[in-house]
Amino acid sequence: MAKVLVKGNEAIAQAAINAGCQCYFGYPITPQSEIGEYMGKHMPELGRVFITAESELASINMVIGAGTTGTKAMTSSSSCGIALMQEALSAMCCAEVPGVIISVMRGGPGLGNIAPAQGDYFQALKGGGNGDYKIIVLSPSTVQEAIDLTYRAFHLALKYRNPVMLLADGVLGQMMEPADFGEYPYKDPDVTQWALDGANNRPARNIVSLHMPEGEMEMLTNRIFKKYEEVAKNETTYEDYLLSDAKLVLTAFGSVGRVAKAAVKRARDNGMKVGLFRPVTLFPFPDKDLHDVAKKADMILDLELNKGQMLLDVRSAVFGACPVEFYGRPAGGLLTPDMIYNKITELYSKLENTQKTEAGVR
Repeated sequence: MAKVLVKGNEAIAQAAINAGCQCYFGYPITPQSEIGEYMGKHMPELGRVFITAESELASINMVIGAGTTGTKAMTSSSSCGIALMQEALSAMCCAEVPGVIISVMRGGPGLGNIAPAQGDYFQALKGGGNGDYKIIVLSPSTVQEAIDLTYRAFHLALKYRNPVMLLADGVLGQMMEPADFGEYPYKDPDVTQWALDGANNRPARNIVSLHMPEGEMEMLTNRIFKKYEEVAKNETTYEDYLLSDAKLVLTAFGSVGRVAKAAVKRARDNGMKVGLFRPVTLFPFPDKDLHDVAKKADMILDLELNKGQMLLDVRSAVFGACPVEFYGRPAGGLLTPDMIYNKITELYSKLENTQKTEAGVR
């Protein structure tokens, strides 16, 4: 299929349609409103369900209702809107209800602003709902990857009976670039063994998040965490860019990862051994892979559009294998290739001076 020039938000929406999304429930909020607008135009044409809900709370609970029947359902929102969905996301994980959530981040905290940011890493990965649970989180850095990961999100949601979040930011949502949609590439699992379908000639089923008998909740939690171990074993992905001999390794997710590539290339052109490690799955985080990279590196530089949220997972994965530095901007402040390159040259110079000093001491 030929590439088309498409905006990130609209690419996500069309990918959801191609993936077989039957129900979209949403409430408008910048910078992701085009997703709902696109779905509102095209879903009814296809005989599928589109509802502009009265709130984000209503949206995610409608996703729960559709998901319990094994139907592919999606909602989308941004930052403060996603915050309102946290209780429902916890319930979805407990009840093992599939669903796709698109989060296009804006500046915060609070209502913040509509500038692109990455301040919702904690929100997506650590969660604001109660109890022990995990959401599968995918992080695209290009419009093409947003399409591919939207396809993957629907598949993983059904495969593991768990909510899956596509975590993007305003840069990706609003940018336009060429992309190829292709066909939905996955064979989805059979849902008939658990989905609610009216109990016609079969025993009744219950999909709930309330488990009162003693020990039942503990057993369920242990079981779903075994499922998360399977997710980590089978689904962890990351991008490796010029890492084989890198002395200074950059870590970044989402749109910052693509900006960092330009700085890495410039550094390489000027004789600096720099590489990029970009997690594609934020949960499961590729901690073992990053640790292996850190053992061969002299330093990690973590780059984010926040005050250091993925930094905690980076430091945990590195686990003392090498020093970790941080460089970021919050609340909609962008990192440019020049800014990243200048930070690279600063740290690379320090590394070389330290190595010269140590060589002299020996």
